[in-house]
Amino acid sequence: MPNTKSAVRRVRRVKKQTQVNRIRKSKYKNSIKHIENLISLKEFEKAKKYFPKFQSILMQVAKSGVVNKKTAARKISKISKKIK
Repeated sequence: MPNTKSAVRRVRRVKKQTQVNRIRKSKYKNSIKHIENLISLKEFEKAKKYFPKFQSILMQVAKSGVVNKKTAARKISKISKKIK
């Protein structure tokens, strides 16, 4: 239990931020699943069309700190190799 006024406010802020981070992380995971599904179904044209959006989502999530920037870059690199 928070004892000070600032600690109470901090708890509220952390709760809101946790929700935002959860949304971002699920967005990240869903985009990876979507593009890997397209690749596994051999739909490379659709994957190529989706790739810029996929890249954008991963970099947004990395920028906000939910996922490490190098992790996002590694995922993008591996997917781009599979598409080409």
